Amino acid sequence: MDILDKIIAHKQKEVEKRKETSPIKQLEKTSYFETPVISLSHYLRMNNKPRIIAEIKRKSPSKGMINENIDVVELSTGYIQAGAAALSVLTDTAFFHGSNEDLLIARKHNTNPILRKDFMIDKYQILEAKSIGADAILLIAAALSPEKTRRLAQFANGLGLEVLLEVHNEAELQKHPNEFVNIIGVNNRNLKTFEVDIQTSVQLVNLIPDNFIKISESGISSPKAINLLLNEGFDGFLVGEYFMKSPKPHLECERLIKSVKELMKG
Repeated sequence: MDILDKIIAHKQKEVEKRKETSPIKQLEKTSYFETPVISLSHYLRMNNKPRIIAEIKRKSPSKGMINENIDVVELSTGYIQAGAAALSVLTDTAFFHGSNEDLLIARKHNTNPILRKDFMIDKYQILEAKSIGADAILLIAAALSPEKTRRLAQFANGLGLEVLLEVHNEAELQKHPNEFVNIIGVNNRNLKTFEVDIQTSVQLVNLIPDNFIKISESGISSPKAINLLLNEGFDGFLVGEYFMKSPKPHLECERLIKSVKELMKG
C-alpha cells in the first residue's frame, strides 16, 4: 500500500466519524453555507501575472514537519499582501497537520478565493467545505474514478463551489476532465513515490483543452521555473512547500513574485 492508498483508507474512516459528530443539517446552518463564493477562476484570469495560489501547509508525508509554528492570520493576510491571487489551505490533520479551523481563520480575514486542499472522496466533505467558507475544492484524479470525479464535481458546482482537478499523467488527463471542472492542475509530484519533476507540467500542458484554466503544482521553487511554465501556457501556480520552508513564508512569496515580474520585463 503506497502513501496515497493509506491516506484514502484513513480518510474514509475519518469522514464516517465526522458525519456522526457534525451532521449535514448542522453544516447547512453555518453562516458561510449561504454566502456567495469568490471565483477562483476569475482571480486566475486576471492580468497581474504571476498568479500564485499560496498554500498553508505545515507538514507533508514525504518531508515530515515543514513549518509548525505559523500564525494563520499573519500568514494568510501576508500572502495576499505579497500579491498572491488566492489561498490554498490544507485541512487534512492526520498526514498534513492541517485543520478546518485553519481555513475558517483564513476566511475570516481574507476576501480572496480559498481552495480547500484535502482528499475529497465523499459529498459530505464538499458540504463541509462550503460550511467553512471555501470557494473551491480539490479533486485528485489518482484517488477517484472518472465517474466519481464527475459526480463530486457536479455536486460541488451545485453548491456554487468551483473545482480544481489535479492530474499527474496523460491517462488521468484523458479520462477525468468533465464539464463541471473549472481548473486543471498538473501536479509535478508523483503521489506514489513523491518524486518531483516540473517536466511533467511541460509534457502535459498542451494536452489540456483550452476551455480549462491551467495551473502547475508542486516543485515550483524559482522565478525561472515559473517564467518557463508561463511561456508554456500555464495560467497560475500553486506553491506551498517552497514558501513554508521559510521562517516567514509570506516574505518568500513576495520575493518570488517580484523576481518573476523582473524576469518577465527582461
